[in-house]
Amino acid sequence: MSETGRLPNFSALRAFEAAARHQNFSRAAEELHLTHGAISHQVRALEEELGVALFIRKGRNVKVTPEGLRFAQQLGRSFADITAAADALRPTSASTRLTVSSIPSFAARWLAPRLGRFIEQHPEVEVVLQASGQLQDLARDAVDVGIRFGRGQYPGMVVQRLMGDTYYPVVSPHYRGGLLPAEPQALAGATLLRSVEPWKPWFRAAGLALAEPSGGVMFEDLSMLVRSAVDGDGVALVRHVVAMQELASGQLVRLFDVSVRCSDEYYFVSPPGAAAKPQVQAFRAWLLAEVASFQQQLSLH
Repeated sequence: MSETGRLPNFSALRAFEAAARHQNFSRAAEELHLTHGAISHQVRALEEELGVALFIRKGRNVKVTPEGLRFAQQLGRSFADITAAADALRPTSASTRLTVSSIPSFAARWLAPRLGRFIEQHPEVEVVLQASGQLQDLARDAVDVGIRFGRGQYPGMVVQRLMGDTYYPVVSPHYRGGLLPAEPQALAGATLLRSVEPWKPWFRAAGLALAEPSGGVMFEDLSMLVRSAVDGDGVALVRHVVAMQELASGQLVRLFDVSVRCSDEYYFVSPPGAAAKPQVQAFRAWLLAEVASFQQQLSLH
């Protein structure tokens, strides 16, 4: 039975959040250095304690429920806050530490794969990468650099635009047995996955008079949206930066040649007190060079 006012077992919460993020108990077990059985046991214990099913199970295949997804997203944000608070207490040299807070989708899919090059160039700098979509007080939380997706309105901060992005529909090549929508009008009969990016602007660009999709799961984490599309759950409207890995590997295919520019863009944001640090200046120069290289590669394709 569920007992109100009591914190559930922390190990079970970590196991569940990892399993929900990966939609796979084995990958969660690898991340947490546990066995598949241990993850399964802890998730079932958490379900019993909360009195709600968090996953739908079909053999060894699992799929997070809508209630479970909302809970996992909240846990992810809470774990990020705990990590940041712990990092602030650790006695490391402030002169060589660089704390970067990035929206999760950009951190995981664009920044992290490139970060090794910065570390190679600056081995003396200890980089702490926090994945957070919250507009926290960077100075208060001792964050040197924030990478945000917005309109550039960050009062009192040193702000520099990094790049824009576009979004378009993608789908698994195996969706509906490979019978993919051949023209935009066919989306009227397709399962459209929902996220923080509204479909309406793309519908207008494609000349469609469809209503904004409703019901089902609302994905706040775009990495989870991409994973759902790869699993064949439906058609997803994605930002290019978020989905380009799966497009390159063939796990997703782009539908149609209609794309819409995002009204929000990626920004480098730093508190004035941190912006003057040598490691922040070095990181900004490196990041701008990486962005320029990335955009040049895009123009060649």
